[in-house]
Amino acid sequence: MKSVNTDVAYDYIRKRVLNGHFPPGSALMTGYLAEEIKVSRTPIRDALRKLEADGLVEIKPHLGATVKSIDIKEFREMCDLRLALESHAAGLAARNRTDLDLREIRSALETMGDLVERIRMAEQERPLLNELAREDARFHLAIMEAAKSHLMKKEIVRLHLLERVLAGADFGDKPVFNKTVNDARRKMVQAKHADIYHAIAASDSFGAKRAMEYHLHELIEHDLGSRGKSQNNADKMLAEPIIL
Repeated sequence: MKSVNTDVAYDYIRKRVLNGHFPPGSALMTGYLAEEIKVSRTPIRDALRKLEADGLVEIKPHLGATVKSIDIKEFREMCDLRLALESHAAGLAARNRTDLDLREIRSALETMGDLVERIRMAEQERPLLNELAREDARFHLAIMEAAKSHLMKKEIVRLHLLERVLAGADFGDKPVFNKTVNDARRKMVQAKHADIYHAIAASDSFGAKRAMEYHLHELIEHDLGSRGKSQNNADKMLAEPIIL
């Protein structure tokens, strides 16, 4: 039997929260997890406390730990915080970026552009959509790296992960009902990404902040609109474009 520590237990549980194996509201039973990971209950408890600090888990006295779940109001507040921080980070990136940072941002942008076109032509989209999501994350992470603010990067990454867990519960597995609308939306989002890149490349701090703010504001409003419709029509599937 392999010996594991708190960090391994933390990584194990965190991965399953992020990939949806443990969806929002799921109970995280210490005994079950200890048996699953082959460790004692102490590192499980320590790992759950770390995940609580990350915002992914809630621990309540006498009730135990559950995967974080929030209502639309809290989701809105979280999105607004991300908008403020990430827009400011884009402005910092325009001032502080190096040539290496710029090449990484451009590489992600170009790969996304290629994927958007391949998705438009593809019959089976799902594998390409997963690739596009990864490249989108790489684009935003590269901008955070270019901002040169460790604390801001850490908080933005935390918000990204929390939004991914919470939004995924509503949107992640919905089928594509209208490919034309989805393709047009992805093309529009790609154009906004290009605006952000060009402002950073030009060292235009105000322009980069404004472009990121516009991009995230539109994304948030779309997510919130979809989320509201989902809650008001829980008895049927809705034709909502996939957000990437």
